[in-house]
Order: sequence, then structure tokens, then C-alpha cells
Amino acid sequence: MKKSFNAIILMSSLLLFGCSSLEEKNKEEASIIIKNGTVLTMDKEKNIIKNGVVVIKNNKIISVGNKDLLQSYKAPKIIDAEEGIIMPGMINAHTHSSMTVFRSLADDVPDRLNRYIFPLENKMVSPDLCYLGSKYGASEMALGGVTTMVDMYLFEESAAQAVKEVGLRGIMTQNIIKYPTADGKNKGETLNRAIAFIEKYKNDELITPGFGPHAPHTVTKEELIQIRDLSKKYNVPVSMHVAETDKEFEKFKKEYKMTPVEYLDSIGLLNERFIAAHNIFVTDSDIELLKKRDVGLSHNMVANIKSAKGVSPALKMYDNNLRVGLGTDGPMSGNTLDIIGQMGYVAKLHKLDNKDRSAMPPYKVVEMATMGGARAIHREQELGSLEKGKLADIVIVETNSINMNPIYDPYSALVYSANASNVDTVIVNGKIIVEDKSLKTVDTKKLIKDMNEFKSKVEKIAETL
Repeated sequence: MKKSFNAIILMSSLLLFGCSSLEEKNKEEASIIIKNGTVLTMDKEKNIIKNGVVVIKNNKIISVGNKDLLQSYKAPKIIDAEEGIIMPGMINAHTHSSMTVFRSLADDVPDRLNRYIFPLENKMVSPDLCYLGSKYGASEMALGGVTTMVDMYLFEESAAQAVKEVGLRGIMTQNIIKYPTADGKNKGETLNRAIAFIEKYKNDELITPGFGPHAPHTVTKEELIQIRDLSKKYNVPVSMHVAETDKEFEKFKKEYKMTPVEYLDSIGLLNERFIAAHNIFVTDSDIELLKKRDVGLSHNMVANIKSAKGVSPALKMYDNNLRVGLGTDGPMSGNTLDIIGQMGYVAKLHKLDNKDRSAMPPYKVVEMATMGGARAIHREQELGSLEKGKLADIVIVETNSINMNPIYDPYSALVYSANASNVDTVIVNGKIIVEDKSLKTVDTKKLIKDMNEFKSKVEKIAETL
């Protein structure tokens, strides 16, 4: 009797094991499965999935849903989100990553741009500086949950190399300005550099090259027309500072009887390839024009208020269905490069500016950081939300830290409670580049050492200014 009972148990175990193996065999193969988190899809329906699952195959999301998906998929890599927030990767819609080498230098000095930034750039900027600065900046962004960046600076081919090594997605635009620069002493040199850069990276999986004319008043009309035609020819983006200062606005009104936005439109630059940064001094008619031309916009709140320039009417533009994303500006302007740190300022300053505590609720801010950024760069079909078929750019924000509890509203927690140090996992294009708050693609200790060694060179030059 005992032998028969044991035989039955053995037979049952073998049957269960066989069924389990069969079930496992019948599951669809994936690359990565993320489970056990609150999924903020950021889709049109604003779906939030508790105890949600995101399934990745190669570089794309193939399924998003509840824990029942675990019965249908298997993967060699299973990530337990540990009840964290699973969200789309954040998009930094405007920065100058190479300028990390100058961060915290001469903060709050009047006319800093002309007294420190331009002189330092002319004396120090090189391919090596741009590579180091961008690698440092891209690393900081990755650790803060940014998966895509829109960059503008000198020697952008060196910056692109660094960003690609970190593993971020980058819209990298070569700076073009009418003054002699470290990478363009002669007329037309930086424009030709931009063309060569575009030719080199035009089919890259992570890097999208483009043109970065500095501002309406710092680039000649002749070159702006050339950039207009070349951006169409190569079908590449153009990023530019627009309506950033009151002086710029007054200059165009006085000399051209137009706003900076109207001036750019008169040249034909405003279109679906154009990404305008700042947009502080814009009129209601400018806003209508930007919408009509389908322009992408970067709202750089922290940099703008730190320099006391003003508050962009970004909320009005967002509510009027313009393509508004969030940007940090360069690390000499806003200092930090993560988007999480921007969100609380964006919410609070717009409440104050509108004298309405209900203005700019957390959902809107998180959408600007994700889907808004995707719309600003005209890639909302690929990025910005967690939906089947989109590229696998995903962030997990842990909720075990003391600053993150309790959570009643995940959007509110992200905007008002979270900071960059709460980012636990970052996936770009289906590849894990941050895991357990550690950057996997870069030796950060060596990177910090290299940066501090470079600092001594900056100090010597800065003392002469």
C-alpha cells in the first residue's frame, strides 16, 4: 500500500513537471520581462496598470498588461520592479551636454555668457573636451532616467560618439553661429562640419544628427536659409534657442517689425523638423503660428528662472495642443541634467505664475517629460509611452526609499517626491544601461576622476578672464 501511494505521488509529480515544462515551452519568447510594478503607460487613455507587466523583444515593446501576461511570455531576463513605478523613458528636449566641464563656474555673474562662456569656449573647447563633457552629461542623464536627449554644441561628432557609448538616444545638432568658434574660425566652416556630421550618422540606430543654429540674432539670414534647405534635403532636425531674452524680442520688433518667431517663419524655418528651445517671449499670435507650423518646443523652466529671464507660457501652449516637452538647458544654465528634478519646478512655478494651485497638475508635467518630449521631437509614434510596437525605452523608479512613501498618486509622487536618485533601472532600445542604480556602460569612478583632472585646466583659464 505504501509503495503504491509513493508511486502515485511520483507519477503525479512527473505529470505536474511535464505539464509545467509544456506550459513553459508554449510561452512566447521575449528578451526582457518587467513585472510587479505600477505601469504608467502615458497612452491616450491615461491607463495605469497596478501589478503590471511590460514585455520586450529585442528593441521593442511587444506587450503591456497585468500579471496574466506572465502566463504567455518567457524571457532570459526577468526584472522585478518591486512595486516601483514603470514609466516611459524621459526626454530631455534641450541641452548642451559637453558643458558639464564648466558646471558651477561663475554662477550668478551678470552677463555670464559674454564674460565667461564665450571666452572659455574659444580658448578651451576641443574634440576631447566635448567627448569628456558629453560622456559625463549623458551618464548623468542616464542615471536620472533620461533615455533621449536633444543636444546642441560644438564638435558635435565627438559628443555623439560619447552619447552612443553611454547608450542614450541622441538628437545631436552641430552648433552654427556667425562668430568665430573653436570648431569654426572661418565663414561656413561650422555649416560644412554639420553636413559632414549628418552624412556620417544619418543611418545610426541611436544618433539622429541635425543642425543647431544658435539663435535668430546670432546666425546670419544667409546661413539660416541654407540650413532651411539642407534640413529639408537631408530630412534632419533643426534645434535653436528662440525668444529667450527680452533684448532679443525688442531687437526684432525694432529692426524687422516682427517677433523672433515671425522672423524665423518669414525665412521658412518653422516646420515639423524644427525644435525651438525656451520660447519665453512669445505672443498669442506666435503661439498660433508655432502650432500651425507644427513646431516642437522645449520648456526649460529651471534654466530660465535661474537666469531670471522669465516664465514661458508653456502651460498655455500645452493646453492648446502644441508639442511641448521639457529640457534642462546646459549644465552651466540649469546645472542638473535630469528631468525628474525639473518636474516639481515646472508644476510649482506655473501655479504661482497663474495664481492658481490647480494649474499644471502632476499628470500634465509627467506627460511633458515623456509623451510631450516625444511629440516635441516628432517621434511620438516610436517613443513617449509604453505601448505595443514602440521602442523599448523604459525607466523604473523605485518606491522603497523613505522619500517615496506613502504613494496615493504615482504622478504626484514623481513630480513632488521623487528625485534622480530614485531611478533604479533604465532601458534604452531594449538594452539595460542602468541596473540597481548603477551605470553598466561606463566606469563612473574613472569618469569622475577624468573630469576632476580637467577641472584644473579650466581653473587656470578662468583666472585670466
